[in-house]
Amino acid sequence: MKAVGYEAPGPIERDGALIDFETETPTPTGRDLLVRVAAVSVNPVDTKVRKGRPTECAGPRILGWDCAGEVVGLGPDASAFAVGDAVWYAGAINRQGTNAEYHLVDERIVGRKPASVSNAEAAALPLTTLTAHEMLFDRLRVLDPVPGAAPAVLIIGGAGGVGSIAIQLLRAKTDLRVIATASRDETKAWVRDLGAHHVIDHSQPLAEQVAALGMGQPGFVFSTNQTGAYIEEVAELIAPQGRFGLIDDPEGLDIMPFKTKAISTHWEMMFTRPVFATPDMHIQGQILTEVAGLLDAGKLRSTATEVLGAINAANLTRAHKALESNTVRGKLVLEGF
Repeated sequence: MKAVGYEAPGPIERDGALIDFETETPTPTGRDLLVRVAAVSVNPVDTKVRKGRPTECAGPRILGWDCAGEVVGLGPDASAFAVGDAVWYAGAINRQGTNAEYHLVDERIVGRKPASVSNAEAAALPLTTLTAHEMLFDRLRVLDPVPGAAPAVLIIGGAGGVGSIAIQLLRAKTDLRVIATASRDETKAWVRDLGAHHVIDHSQPLAEQVAALGMGQPGFVFSTNQTGAYIEEVAELIAPQGRFGLIDDPEGLDIMPFKTKAISTHWEMMFTRPVFATPDMHIQGQILTEVAGLLDAGKLRSTATEVLGAINAANLTRAHKALESNTVRGKLVLEGF
């Protein structure tokens, strides 16, 4: 089968950072599904792994985790899907990725693809949706009010892939006010169109902008990027006993400013459930099935903003470079071979 991977970690600008190669089609065992990959998207985790993680496998390491595709084979213990089913999922970081014609995935973290969207539109969503959903409803517990706080969530980095679906999930599943940050005209328009009630500029002091909204201090803050730069601002603007969540990898994170207000801090890693095969890993399949229903009901929409062409090294290199520029709005998708 055709695949795209890397042979050694390093910057995307070097020759051969990502390569096209041929490898054996894998065989499903246990509860695995063999999926024919139709479309994938690219996430910041792809660039982080490519830059810093040795391949730790025979041959190139295949990146990519988001996938929309068709089941073409079943492991002996798989029973939730049948050959021919259209599926979507985000995979597991400790296995080979989806930048290949065929891919193995545990059926427990797979959902049925929404019928109302294309493969490319579907592929944009699984990883960011699971990340946002787990953060909002499992970690921050936004349905459990913070006493005395404004019923609001501040999303730092609202125009990225995770922020874009987090806004929509909050609007579809809660009555909370959504404050999203964005700094450019096009990203401000994007988050408003997705449903943010208020948009503030993360290139300017956040606390005074939140205060100017006149709603009081929000009970929840979800930081999707550059978290280290915003800790003191968050400590000032969040309500006492509020809940703070992050998903990025700041070089250092001093949360001492949170102590006076007893702010709880929550790190989200959507790969935790599949990597550790937690007893509740099947919840990821349930989340994707629920979200597929919301998409088919018109309550959510895909966050795909650009299809870069076929799944190959040249197009994936373009995608990695774009992500590392930190200017991408929504999600970049690749489709077919």
